[in-house]
Amino acid sequence: MPRVLALANQKGGVGKTTTAINLGTALAAIGERVLIVDLDPQGNASTGLGIDVQARRLSTYDVLMDGLALQDCAQETAVPDLWVAPSTLDLLGVELGIAAERDRAQRLKNAITAMAAKEDAEAFTYVLVDCPPSFNLLTINALTASDAVVVPLQCEFFALEGLSQLLKTVEQVKAALNPRLGIHGVVLTMFDPRNNLSNQVVDDVRRYMGQKVYDTVIPRNVRVSEAPSHGKPALLYDFKCAGSQAYLKLASEVIARERMIRAA
Repeated sequence: MPRVLALANQKGGVGKTTTAINLGTALAAIGERVLIVDLDPQGNASTGLGIDVQARRLSTYDVLMDGLALQDCAQETAVPDLWVAPSTLDLLGVELGIAAERDRAQRLKNAITAMAAKEDAEAFTYVLVDCPPSFNLLTINALTASDAVVVPLQCEFFALEGLSQLLKTVEQVKAALNPRLGIHGVVLTMFDPRNNLSNQVVDDVRRYMGQKVYDTVIPRNVRVSEAPSHGKPALLYDFKCAGSQAYLKLASEVIARERMIRAA
């Protein structure tokens, strides 16, 4: 089985999709084989990886609604060893479509398990799930399927409030649906060292979450913001920029934590 990490935060605009794209790219760059599952109806992860809307003939909607094999909708990206299962606006109808089904919360988990069981399937070592900015059935599917949650957290005033809500959600899913679920780490994003508030948020989150906060902090960076409009991860758009280098460090830190988890 691949390691499955959900990129989740109920607040929007905190860098979930940017982190999914660039962490996935960085993991692929250091030798992992990565599948990004786009569960956000806006499809920003798919767009940011260069998958045109017209090219999304099969999507995560078909996986959740019709039982399509996950590997059958996955598409190669411009990054070697990085694939994406794209999303479309059809995902908005998933909740209504499967609400009455008994396995409604396990659809993604079942798809990942079936993909891993196929001998001819691509042997992904990591699956990153980009969640929508809300707590709905799509997010529940992501958390039910995941081994752990990576929490992108913007360095802004309401950061801790959103974090406490997410921690409650994770505990609820852990109790009801996925006893192995935990917090892999909190990644602080859009950090501006010139801003006193950013520094205060970093201090508060580290005091509140302790070792769960990654050492790597993602800076606010124009090149990272520009990259999605070119359909590229920041590491392809400008490898040397501060944001790209930060995501490479984050990937190394994720791998290090994985080794510690396995050793334990």
